[in-house]
Amino acid sequence: MRLSMKLLATAAAMVLSASLAQAQQPPIKIGAVLSATGGASFLGDPEKRTLEMYVADINAKGGINGRKVEAIIYDDASNPNNARTFATRLIEQDKVDALLAGSTTASALAIIPLAEEAGIPMINFAGAVQAAFPAKKWIFKTPHTDLMACEKVFEDMKKRGFTKIAMISGADAFGKSMRDQCLTVNKKYGIEILHEETYQPADNDMTAQLTNIKNKAGVQAVINPGFGQGPAIVTRNYKQLGVPYPLYQSHGVGTKQFIELATPAAAEGVRLPAAALLVAEKLPDNDPQKKVVMDYKKTYESKTGQPVSTFGGHMYDGLMILVEAMKRAGGAEKAKVRDEIEKTKGFIGTGGVVNMTPTDHMGLDLSAFRMLEIKNGDWTLVN
Repeated sequence: MRLSMKLLATAAAMVLSASLAQAQQPPIKIGAVLSATGGASFLGDPEKRTLEMYVADINAKGGINGRKVEAIIYDDASNPNNARTFATRLIEQDKVDALLAGSTTASALAIIPLAEEAGIPMINFAGAVQAAFPAKKWIFKTPHTDLMACEKVFEDMKKRGFTKIAMISGADAFGKSMRDQCLTVNKKYGIEILHEETYQPADNDMTAQLTNIKNKAGVQAVINPGFGQGPAIVTRNYKQLGVPYPLYQSHGVGTKQFIELATPAAAEGVRLPAAALLVAEKLPDNDPQKKVVMDYKKTYESKTGQPVSTFGGHMYDGLMILVEAMKRAGGAEKAKVRDEIEKTKGFIGTGGVVNMTPTDHMGLDLSAFRMLEIKNGDWTLVN
């Protein structure tokens, strides 16, 4: 009896000791620089909400390998200079273990050199191809690229028999990048760009540019590389002018706010490539992403009261990829975590099935994009 009591006491002491050891471990610090306010808040706000929600959930379930997670979040107010300043603070003062940062292309590109120099794993949420290609040692990203968006749109145009198009692009970093990427692959799909127009991020009327497009002989369809308010204004003006050609937008408008700002009537018939998340309920039951996107959608909408967007989904994917990498690495040692992120295979996220390699730090192919059309103020799948 005494021996049994001693064994029980010893076991209890060991459990208590292990619990105390875990409690005394410093938290894993994840730093985030997001555009929670300003012109890109439709990107950064759902990213911030998602990060806060899921870090709380992770901690409630015991953290990562028994260590709590501390999310240190700064709002760059959609300003790339602020993004650089806050990223510097996270690296040098807050001593974070990893970065989930860069809501916009401009902000991500401002932070990337800092992460590379510091040797800290970073997952960003920029749309432009430069945010992950060519591959840099410490840099990863979750959103589909602008190059992929061009290819998905041109693929759809080709199916519909459109070979001569016009392009109206935003002059922001993403708009410029996507415009350039489209010009690298249009001939591959037999697409001729007959006319081009541009607009500035703060412009509130694109009637003149769209009138030029409307009057250009031979145009069969129009593509609008851009994000923020610009594409919504383009869509409204397009309807007002009665431009007769089909209009395509980029994945940079993957939120209900775009439809509301453009107005459902003007957005009717607009097509765009986007993540499966926007059509979660409409996916067939055998779709490998359905459970993931439905779970995220229900969680996000029930906890925030806001409609889900692809942008919060990008944060969900980035956080979960990072968490799984840290679990496999057995901690937060930066080099080990970086290596494990790069080994990510078969990860089913809101953006697609991720398979990373040393030369591909995004891990998505064109099948991860779904072609959507706006009908009656909602997203529908194009077959």
